[in-house]
Amino acid sequence: MSSKKYVYLFSEGKADMKPLLGGKGANLAEMTGIGLPVPPGLTITTEACNQYFAEGQNFPAGMEQQLKEQLAEVEENAGKEFGNAKDPLLVSVRSGSVISMPGMMDTILNLGLNDQTVEAVAEISGDRRFALDCYRRFIQMFSDVVLGVEHYHFEQVLDKYKEKQGVEFDYQLTPESLYAIIDDYKKLVSRKAGLQFPQEAMEQLLMAVRAVFDSWHNQRAIVYRKINKIPDELGTAVNVQSMVFGNMGDNCGTGVAFTRNPSTGEKKLYGEYLINAQGEDVVAGIRTPQPIISMQKDLSTVYKQFVETCELLEKHYRDMQDIEFTIERGTLYMLQTRTGKRTASAAVKIAVDMVDEGLINKEEALLRVDPDQLDQLLHRRVKPDAVLNIIAKGLPASPGAASGKVVFDADEAEELNKAGIKVLLVRTETTPDDIHGIVAAEGILTSRGGMTSHAAVVARGMGKPCVCGCEGIRIDAAAGRFTTKDGVVVNDGDLISIDGGAGKVIQGDVPMIDPELSDEFQTLLEWSDDVRTLGIRANADNPEDAEKAREFGAAGIGLCRTEHMFMAQDRLPIVQEMILADSIAARKKALDKLLPMQQGDFYGILKAMQGYPVTIRLLDPPLHEFLPNAEELAVEITALKLKGKVQEAKEKDVLLSQVRALSEFNPMLGHRGCRLGITFPEVYAMQARAIFQAVVQLTQEGYDVKPEVEIPLVGHINELSRLRKLVIETGEQVKEESGVDFEYDVGTMIELPRACATAGEIAKEADFFSFGTNDLTQTTFGFSRDDAEGKFLHQYVEEKILADNPFIVLDRQGVGALMQMAVGQARTTKPDLLIGICGEHGGEPSSIEFCHQVGLDFVSCSPFRVPIARLAAAQAAVNK
Repeated sequence: MSSKKYVYLFSEGKADMKPLLGGKGANLAEMTGIGLPVPPGLTITTEACNQYFAEGQNFPAGMEQQLKEQLAEVEENAGKEFGNAKDPLLVSVRSGSVISMPGMMDTILNLGLNDQTVEAVAEISGDRRFALDCYRRFIQMFSDVVLGVEHYHFEQVLDKYKEKQGVEFDYQLTPESLYAIIDDYKKLVSRKAGLQFPQEAMEQLLMAVRAVFDSWHNQRAIVYRKINKIPDELGTAVNVQSMVFGNMGDNCGTGVAFTRNPSTGEKKLYGEYLINAQGEDVVAGIRTPQPIISMQKDLSTVYKQFVETCELLEKHYRDMQDIEFTIERGTLYMLQTRTGKRTASAAVKIAVDMVDEGLINKEEALLRVDPDQLDQLLHRRVKPDAVLNIIAKGLPASPGAASGKVVFDADEAEELNKAGIKVLLVRTETTPDDIHGIVAAEGILTSRGGMTSHAAVVARGMGKPCVCGCEGIRIDAAAGRFTTKDGVVVNDGDLISIDGGAGKVIQGDVPMIDPELSDEFQTLLEWSDDVRTLGIRANADNPEDAEKAREFGAAGIGLCRTEHMFMAQDRLPIVQEMILADSIAARKKALDKLLPMQQGDFYGILKAMQGYPVTIRLLDPPLHEFLPNAEELAVEITALKLKGKVQEAKEKDVLLSQVRALSEFNPMLGHRGCRLGITFPEVYAMQARAIFQAVVQLTQEGYDVKPEVEIPLVGHINELSRLRKLVIETGEQVKEESGVDFEYDVGTMIELPRACATAGEIAKEADFFSFGTNDLTQTTFGFSRDDAEGKFLHQYVEEKILADNPFIVLDRQGVGALMQMAVGQARTTKPDLLIGICGEHGGEPSSIEFCHQVGLDFVSCSPFRVPIARLAAAQAAVNK
């Protein structure tokens, strides 16, 4: 027998054993240890799960024997015997991963029931209907999870008998109907699974444990882990726990509660329960439950005990708890506690409030909020004074608002999303199998289920708006429509909106407004600013974005892309005139027209960011990007010829020849960046003049401006030295002409491996470095981003060739190593050289952490990610 311990009693574990016992098992052990009423049970470890898969889906040596030995201890604690025909112990079998994955893996209740033990339960409970209903549920759940007989087959049988008896709810079925249903269920299992429903309790248990292990690799669990970046190698524990019953009458019940409101963060008990029900009835959304406060009236003594228990758990864990409980004949039992999933706004409020309450310190509060989650707070909501055509109302399950085309199928939602179409997923209730559709949808609407249903929990975690329990709509998914109680018919593909904060379903599109940051959010960001050492700038190409960035706390612009200014409709013809000029004189004539426009651009951005530095990158993309598409021109020429418009066709032919002459085989590595500035120095001279003339104008108006002129795509010191000279000469000319003295810096964007390898030399000619990690990633991997993301990169991540998309999460081993080399060399040459990052990675938390570790001075990101960067930079400082 193996000496490895694979099975632990709840009394043997602790909260810090989560990697071994899973979150659920560790917390059940902890609650047992602090004296809470937890039904006795045991946990099979995550190590057993991983060993099971390592051995080709065979239980590891010794595990089965340990399970039987520890189960005997559970029997003794419970005072019942597993499989005993007179006083049977019944158990639940639940998964429990290290990181919470609500609804993603499988659960089985009432295990141990068979044709004999059901009669014993009926006699002991004095309620034959209850016993038979438990057996009916067990067969249905076990057959679905373990034997692969799909849930809907059993629902069809159940619906047939409810219709036959003329009742609406399961609990209204008579014992006679339940006997018949059980008989039909067993026949269904025999027909669909090709075997008799197992009657021996230990056989049931071993089959169930195997099924829970296997569920670690079911499709919905794989998708959920991928979305939430949960490692596959963690495995799941299995919890086997004595059953307590919430469906034995009106002094029984079951529920789910949070110690604070998971949507708003309000310090108020939040949750739902059902009288005379089992736990799956609440979370599956089959019946719409009652708010937890109703329990004060229905079961006042239990409610008081429950409130006290919730307070104890929150103080013990020092965080908001998500609790599952059952009441059996007036006695409260705690079935689970775990750190509660919450919206971003709730996470922020809870973190700040808990500091005020003395439960945690500021550093802990900063670590309690996922920076990526903050994105939810920066999304739009329904305009308060908008005139809305509200067609239905449900429960406000997850805040935010969304509009989209109605779809009733998760697969269709995914397909339409891939085609760029915004959709709302409408379901009677969602199940874990709908996870891919929920990911694809803008929001979710369900007709059944409460605030703790699957749809609500998953949507909140993803930051998507959700309206649940909207009983005013009748869904006919097969016909592709739903109908409101007022007779409004909404078909598949129709446009609707939902307000997840108010529970409203609205016909058509709705006007939205930008979010406002709460006082708690501002407080958390102020704490972040006190802790972080990285500066936070923003990427902005116009005054509006610069002002928004400043509003969100950016202390400068790390990247202003001047090519975006060239794309405006009023100046694109002039840009094309400049590109297609056949002499320097003709090109300068066009540039003279562009100069005042560019000066106006830089004036607005520098003014909006007064007092802070603004990095302005000179023209970077190849010139052909500003010209008409060659293929479209060829088609246009053919059409003109067919219409007999010969002269127009000739003029277009000349243009086509020029476009083709400028086109390149590989423009990403071609005639762009500093190479353009060297071959067409008059272009960079015009841009430098426009910057400096804007600086003069603002200086004369009393503004403090700090321009940084950035030369892109430098790979050799000689490129930078030549263009630096051009910029400085232009600056001196403007100073002489205007009589105004001003300061500025000239630096470069580091985006080529050679620039990293020779950074010490390049630093001699630079006042600052800024890593352009998009191009540095492309040139390091040899990937064209557009081609890679469109053709193979998804497969690389899916098949774990790469852990992440390197254009989203910085590749520390490759790109990061080059960055470290560059920083080391540059700081050897110039110890105080300003170094930052301005690619998209500048707003991604893991990449920001790396930038902190290698000693960068700032990160720059899009304006709406500035708060995310502020928090992520603070977390990097705290963690270090």
